[in-house]
Amino acid sequence: MRSVRAGFLVACALATLCPPAQADPRPSQDDVAEAREAVRDKNKALGSAAARLASAQGELDRLAAETERLVEAYNGELVRMAAARQTADAARARLTGAESEVATARTAVAVIAAETYGGFDLSKPMMTVLLDGGGDSDTLHRASMLEQMSGERAMTLERLRQAEEVAAIFRTQADQALGAQRSATARAETLKEAAERATRVQERETARLMREKRSLTKQVDAARSRAERLARERAAARVRTSFRAGAVPVRGSSGGDIAANWVLTQLGKPYVWAADGPASYDCSGLTMRAWEQAGVRIDHWTGTQWTSGPHVPMSQLRRGDLLFFGRITSDPGTIHHVGMYIGRGLMVHAPQTGDVVRIASMWRSDLVGATRPS
Repeated sequence: MRSVRAGFLVACALATLCPPAQADPRPSQDDVAEAREAVRDKNKALGSAAARLASAQGELDRLAAETERLVEAYNGELVRMAAARQTADAARARLTGAESEVATARTAVAVIAAETYGGFDLSKPMMTVLLDGGGDSDTLHRASMLEQMSGERAMTLERLRQAEEVAAIFRTQADQALGAQRSATARAETLKEAAERATRVQERETARLMREKRSLTKQVDAARSRAERLARERAAARVRTSFRAGAVPVRGSSGGDIAANWVLTQLGKPYVWAADGPASYDCSGLTMRAWEQAGVRIDHWTGTQWTSGPHVPMSQLRRGDLLFFGRITSDPGTIHHVGMYIGRGLMVHAPQTGDVVRIASMWRSDLVGATRPS
């Protein structure tokens, strides 16, 4: 019995001094392999979602550019139509004046004809008239009157002929101007319909692509680390707050500062194609109204806004300068978007259907140049 008790005590002592072996706390090779596979899957998912997100954004940008090109083409046709209307009005005014001159000349001819048939017949030879007279005094008086009336008759008829020629020229010009006005109106209607169709497609596709973007953004965010998400959110917050109330730089009363300060008061107003305020704007309507505040008149069209002043190098930009996007060719319609530079590499612009007037970076891949209206 005593030996059994002793054996039990020895066993307890051994258990105390030599505890059982514990599991290795380091990850096993299988654990490491599994973790590496999870990282590869995560990166693969991130890359795939990011690629699809970039594709969706690219499609949005393409739709916006195409729609804006059609909208600006319509705006350009409205500018041409207004010019054609002015030309037609001026031509009609000239024609009215010419026709009035013809009527006056015809009245003078009618008076001469009445005098001819009522008194002297200027169609008779001079000698016949002279022989019909009485004494020498009467004959000389009649000869003098006949010579004077013949000269007046010739001048009046020449005046009528010239007036009719001028009227014919102005009538042709008026017809051509009216034809140009009608053609411009027809083109404007065609472009308006095209812009409306493109806007409907853009609205529908934008809604679909935005849903896809939201889904993809969630996937990308899920694949990113918390630190990455926070960094991205902080960067976005810095952009949003760059030009909060009270942080807008007001540098004086130059035309550019006046335009830039005014355009910042329009933030948040909706984009509506072909609109020029005060409740909504498209891109060129916004910049037109902004420079109007500074007393500079520019058309509601990127095509002529591009040539509204000297072109400015990017290194010499000032607040209020207009930034243009698209392509530079002989066709001004290839420039399809405009924004206003406000400093710090930022611009205010009316982006596209479904968006609002807002601040954005000026550095886009389709930036083609800047103009300072004057």
